Amino acid sequence: MYEEFIGTQPVADRQKFDVAALEAYLASQVGGFDGPLTVEQFKGGQSNPTFKLITPSRAYVMRAKPGPAAKLLPSAHAIEREYRVMRALAATDVPVARMHALCEDEGVIGRAFYVMDFVDGRVLWDQSLPGMTPAGRGAIYAEMNRVIATLHAVDYTAIGLGDYGKPGNYFARQIARWSKQYKASETERIDAMDRLIEWLPEHIPPDDGATAVVHGDYRLDNLIFHPTEPRILAILDWELSTIGHPLADFSYHLMSWHIRPDGFRGIAGLDLASLGIPSQAQYVEMYCRATGRSGISDVDFYLAYNMFRIAGILQGIMKRVVDGTAASAQAAVAGARARFMAELGWSYALRLRGA
Repeated sequence: MYEEFIGTQPVADRQKFDVAALEAYLASQVGGFDGPLTVEQFKGGQSNPTFKLITPSRAYVMRAKPGPAAKLLPSAHAIEREYRVMRALAATDVPVARMHALCEDEGVIGRAFYVMDFVDGRVLWDQSLPGMTPAGRGAIYAEMNRVIATLHAVDYTAIGLGDYGKPGNYFARQIARWSKQYKASETERIDAMDRLIEWLPEHIPPDDGATAVVHGDYRLDNLIFHPTEPRILAILDWELSTIGHPLADFSYHLMSWHIRPDGFRGIAGLDLASLGIPSQAQYVEMYCRATGRSGISDVDFYLAYNMFRIAGILQGIMKRVVDGTAASAQAAVAGARARFMAELGWSYALRLRGA
């Protein structure tokens, strides 16, 4: 079911670049680099194409902006932000890959890119974790919870990220941003999305002043686990990271508890207790215990907000399909799910309205 996302493939024609030029750049900029260089493209990834760089002695990963013909939406494909945040977090307990080089000179291979270590481990696509024992599943979820709590506890000013985002009014700014992005990439009218764009700004919970580095897309398949242990070795895909409200980040992956497996790789409707997966209430309690919170209110708002946000992201993917610049062959499937997520988000808004 998930084979289309797993592993590598030959570089797609629309993403090809001058490998010799990249090899020359790496030889001059990355200590210990020694060719010859072979390049493969990872199957997953809907936004920034990701490549495996293979040499006789080791492997690297390159994240790049889409090819030269791509029409980029404002603030999208911010690979320089990914590089910056992961390099800063290397000084903390947050697991990230080691950064090697950032090249913003598009004259090298026709686009900006950065290079990091290849982290060898497991990417777990199915959130029901088939084939594991109940204890094994519980350990994976506990580790996922521990790491996001660790991220939100980072003193971001101390590691040089004080200007990485604007503190305060996070939800208002994000709703405005994703409303604008959605309209810029709209390919069809989605009534539920229009309703959310109008409703969300008027129902933002009072700001408690909490700020943290937020990943923006924290979910199971953006994590690399140790090959045999329930331990996260690296968090992937930091494109949407910023300084924001930690509950926006945490509630983003709470969506899994509200989406059925056939909807968007969720776990709603499964017998979580027999699987060994914590209930949402248990998972929230774990996070609150780790972060010193007494609890989380307004969960339905956070879910509606995040479903609106993911619908906006998916619509952007769909727009790239229409424009012919999508990084992945699976982008059309992901983009078509924008309506589903918007309608689900509106259903949670209606719950708050008591409808």
